[in-house]
Amino acid sequence: MGQMRGKEEAIANFKYEGILIEERPYGSGHINDTHLLVFDVPETGKVKVILQRMNKSIFTEPVALMENVMNVTSYLRERIIENGGDPERETLNVIPTVDGKPYFVDSEGEYWRSYKFITGATSYDQVEKPDDFYQSAVSFGNFQRLLADYPADTLHETIKGFHDTKARFEVFKKAVEADVCGRAAFVKDEIAFVLAHEDVANILGDMQAKGELPLRVTHNDTKLNNIMIDDKTGKGICVIDLDTVMPGLAVNDFGDSIRFGASTAAEDEQDLSKVSCDMDLFDIYTKGFVEGCDGKLTAKEIEMLPVGAKVMTFECGMRFLTDYLEGDHYFKIHREGHNLDRCRTQFKLVKDMEEKWDTMNAIVAKYA
Repeated sequence: MGQMRGKEEAIANFKYEGILIEERPYGSGHINDTHLLVFDVPETGKVKVILQRMNKSIFTEPVALMENVMNVTSYLRERIIENGGDPERETLNVIPTVDGKPYFVDSEGEYWRSYKFITGATSYDQVEKPDDFYQSAVSFGNFQRLLADYPADTLHETIKGFHDTKARFEVFKKAVEADVCGRAAFVKDEIAFVLAHEDVANILGDMQAKGELPLRVTHNDTKLNNIMIDDKTGKGICVIDLDTVMPGLAVNDFGDSIRFGASTAAEDEQDLSKVSCDMDLFDIYTKGFVEGCDGKLTAKEIEMLPVGAKVMTFECGMRFLTDYLEGDHYFKIHREGHNLDRCRTQFKLVKDMEEKWDTMNAIVAKYA
């Protein structure tokens, strides 16, 4: 009941024009509740907008989050206009409330926000053809290029320590020690794998601390479905879902795309013989990402792209294993041992990358 009323309150409080003629749930996101609204506006015709209820249990500081979104999108608008692009389609456009705020708080204390709908473009959940993956790479690279001069340290961390792999390694060790569910005895091999890869957990954090890798504005959820692809041209035009935009490392954004997009199997595949890192897809993504960045990354950042892929995959596997040991309270599971299956696919990918390490480095060198 509360959410229905909250939605009606929100609709009444955003600066919408025209008469509401349709509303329906929208998209495949797991975190926020998303609705598509259609208004009939005199003179203009039908206008679509997105309305979202923000998930306060994951994003505990929605005001700071929306401050990030406003700052980054207004900066992107300026860069897009300078480049002769279309700011209505190439970045998110926040619709203000009637009193000029970028969010609305309903009577239950829930936070809502609204965006203009990007017309004539689609986001895809699965790579349907290699060019989709290439387009997402160009788009995420372009995101780095446009924001290269943005002062990353002025952004809020929307999820504290999100890619602090070093800290996550310590959390993992505590989970093994506490063994609250008595599961550690059954996953000795997986635990040994993590402990043998402590250097992987530390490498990027250490390089950043020494100033070898610069702090960047990073997206932190670089999946294909966070890119809008133009229906006519087939080109990636806009990066969406800016909730996890915060200071980070460009190689992590690259790495997370590879972890998810260049794997030959689903994230929870139980037959590990199906799991590998596809070098053709790695090549396609590297080419697109480096092109999109257009010289804005340092030589060291480009050299470390394969490390980003390995670190992100390792970190994700370690998080799945930590959650399994702690009783599956973070990642939703749909079967017994689901997080363990997820962890095993990630570790298989790490091993596969280690076997193909020379190839990965040669691919990156080719585009550097």
